[in-house]
Amino acid sequence: MAGSSKGRSEVARNYQAFVRKLPELLSTHRGKFALMHDAKIVDFYDSAGDAYKAGVEQYGEGAFSVQEVTDLRADLGFFSHAGPQR
Repeated sequence: MAGSSKGRSEVARNYQAFVRKLPELLSTHRGKFALMHDAKIVDFYDSAGDAYKAGVEQYGEGAFSVQEVTDLRADLGFFSHAGPQR
């Protein structure tokens, strides 16, 4: 899954973009899960699993990440890592 440096780089870029938007997102999407690709929020989902499934469907094995819109720091483990591009 997150074995490539390109995938880790994508996750880092996505996370940095997410953190910049977080204050605004907390008032509009608290408790949702953001699907991110190319440092942009693609859409919001009710669960991490739904966001992950959409990411796989939209990007195949391409890099994407999922972040929860919360003011609590949380490690989503598997869901906060991007898949390698092939």
